[in-house]
Amino acid sequence: MTAVRNGGSAVVDALVSEGVTDVFGIPGTHSLELYRALAARGLRHVTTRSEQGAGYAADGYARTTGRPGVCLVTSGPAVNNVAAPVGTAHADSVPLLVVAPGPPRGLEGADVGELHEMRDQRGHMAAVAERAVRASSPEEAAAAVHESFAHWRTHRQRPHFLEVPLDVLTGAWDGEDPGPLTAPAHPGPDAGDLALAAGRLAGAERPALLVGRGAVAAADGVRALAELLGAPVVTTVNGKGVLPERHPLSVGASVRLAPAQRLLTDADVVLVVGTALSDAEVWGWAPDLPGTTIRVDVEAGQLSKRLTPTVGLHGDAATVLPRLAELLAPDAPPRRDGPARAQRAREDCAGAAAPEAGPWAGLNRALAAALPPETIVAGDSSQVTYYGTAHFWPVSAPAQLLYPTVYATLGYGLPAAIGAGVGAPGRPVVALVGDGALMFSLAELATAVEQRLPLPVVVVNDHGYTEIRDGMRRAGIPPFAVDLHTPDFAAVGRAVGARGVSARSVEDAVAAVVRALDADGPSVVEVDAGALAAAAGTP
Repeated sequence: MTAVRNGGSAVVDALVSEGVTDVFGIPGTHSLELYRALAARGLRHVTTRSEQGAGYAADGYARTTGRPGVCLVTSGPAVNNVAAPVGTAHADSVPLLVVAPGPPRGLEGADVGELHEMRDQRGHMAAVAERAVRASSPEEAAAAVHESFAHWRTHRQRPHFLEVPLDVLTGAWDGEDPGPLTAPAHPGPDAGDLALAAGRLAGAERPALLVGRGAVAAADGVRALAELLGAPVVTTVNGKGVLPERHPLSVGASVRLAPAQRLLTDADVVLVVGTALSDAEVWGWAPDLPGTTIRVDVEAGQLSKRLTPTVGLHGDAATVLPRLAELLAPDAPPRRDGPARAQRAREDCAGAAAPEAGPWAGLNRALAAALPPETIVAGDSSQVTYYGTAHFWPVSAPAQLLYPTVYATLGYGLPAAIGAGVGAPGRPVVALVGDGALMFSLAELATAVEQRLPLPVVVVNDHGYTEIRDGMRRAGIPPFAVDLHTPDFAAVGRAVGARGVSARSVEDAVAAVVRALDADGPSVVEVDAGALAAAAGTP
């Protein structure tokens, strides 16, 4: 049988040549030719139960593996459905490629009632993605794939959207894929600026580091500089684990907490690496640092957002930090008080976080103690995550907490955990979410069953949107529309082919999660929030 070669083949051949082995999505009437090519090239396709699930799974895959996540959806409503994951990936700087069919050439915006027709599909995605391209030929479609991957190798990583007109997908193509593009090396910062920054760091008496997601690929450089300077390291939640959180210089993912902010304010030199200091990360803090500030970022526009530095170093942190260390090494005197400063701040942060964390702290600490140190935790915009996991589950490496920090979407945790399980087979992965968040993506339990992932899905059930309920009370509003009827989650798990366990104590939950990691499929572990609160002595 003669192989069909068309626009769908051009797209898939380009993905294969970029090293893509796994994609997420849902096939549709208009995307059949993409799936013909996928099957022919032997790529693994994870079929989710919604396009939102596909996008979040691809996001979790990208954060876990460090490789771009690829999501295939059909046109119209499917593109609308994937817009929230694209917004999430844009806000948290995650490389995500979404490919979708579009109206045939000449019918853009025609309003003639074509199946799945949108007024302006590409324009819609241009509002949430960094780049949105409509290809007019198979060659342009393949080129767009390669341009995205080349861009991500040297620039800030954010989501891209590729629309391929239906007649381009189905049209004959007899070309050959040109292969990956050679991305030009980033020129890096000015040598004089580097020398100035190194001099300020060498002369610092109370140095400190603040690092975010942009330092994930520069973990070795962060550690080397911190140890060379004896500098405590504070991270954002997106930068959690860039320095192992049991390291004596680690203050943890605590930049939103007052003790960590005081440490940074008291420092005479602060090196800020790979973070925009977004409000979603610092929770209202105005980062007015009186000492010398040195900022490193791969995107020039980020260097002065929310904090104008004394010295700005435009470049990739993985390249810039070793160069700083090389300049510092001959002259850096030992700072023996660094670990003591970090320990005081770390202990003060734990105390500051405890009242908000309530029962979430004990659950996270117990799970962290019982599970392997390399465990990946997929969270959600849930109190158990941002009050609990962020502060009370110490991690040993970057990207061990998957969390939609800036966009703060609901429904992320479960599909992101699926993406992590696909991307890191054999590595422990746990989803730890609230009941409101899980209800957004409950259907993805069936995806986890189908993929036979040994995934514990821990849902802390407090029967509502507790953060909003608390906010209403603080604002003097009687709680309204925030109390939810929730199902028996353990029974739902069993109904879709997973295991289901109900736990009324931390000990029961931990035992169930440990067993679940050895299962041949997912397990739902429902934890009663009221029982946890009673055990912790919190209201």
